[in-house]
Amino acid sequence: MKKACVIGWPIEQSRSPLIHNYWIKTLGLSGLYTKEAVEPAALETFIRSLEKNGYAGCNVTVPHKEAVFALADTRHASANAVGAANTIWHDRGKIVAANTDTYGYMAYLEARYPNWNRSAAPVSILGAGGSARAIIFGFLKAGVSEVRVFNRSPGRAIELVRHFGGRVKALDWDDRSSASSDVAVLVNTTTLGMKGAGDPGIDLKQLHADCIVSDIVYVPLETALLKQAKAQGLRTLDGLGMLLHQAVPAFEAWFGVKPDVNDELYRLIAETIEV
Repeated sequence: MKKACVIGWPIEQSRSPLIHNYWIKTLGLSGLYTKEAVEPAALETFIRSLEKNGYAGCNVTVPHKEAVFALADTRHASANAVGAANTIWHDRGKIVAANTDTYGYMAYLEARYPNWNRSAAPVSILGAGGSARAIIFGFLKAGVSEVRVFNRSPGRAIELVRHFGGRVKALDWDDRSSASSDVAVLVNTTTLGMKGAGDPGIDLKQLHADCIVSDIVYVPLETALLKQAKAQGLRTLDGLGMLLHQAVPAFEAWFGVKPDVNDELYRLIAETIEV
């Protein structure tokens, strides 16, 4: 029986076991996915003992993503782009690290809105953390002409320009509405809106009528930003789809089968989210 797990400190909040065990059951596989609370001091020992303990690999959540990235023998481009890993597996005795957030976001965007890339229009990113890095990398790979980053601490946005190059622009946080008037997609990667607290404060009337407003926050499933966008008649993209799709390449790496993200799985996880 193949096993995988998610590790973090703490780990109780993770929905990954629900997702992966759903696929194990519906695909009729002999497997198990668990969650393991691993304190930072025990991380390296746990990672290096994964194979010995019967694990094909694991997902990684806070606060271990950067440390696991550093421990890996081989790093995928997705992990290098973010400087952190959320998925690892073994390949001929080597620890392989990847970051599946790029895949997760772009796969959900493509599934919901295949025509999202309106005439190679630019995109706007609110925030400059690890999730922002993963999504910027995805948009650059997709050929977007320009990615505009707005962050309350300008230094972090400027660092992303240095990291990714000339197609990424760091703009002033106060200009996030006016400088997004022509973008194809606007993505909130900040925690503003999580559990109903805060709001990115976008003047949605300044956005193009075809703009897709996206929020990677999924608690609540419909944030204040998404509610306002829907009321404005704009297309929206919630954060839950990214969570589900980012699990796909990890599952395939461990269990050898590429699973589907379907409506039943979406409803199953959505029912666990408090409104």
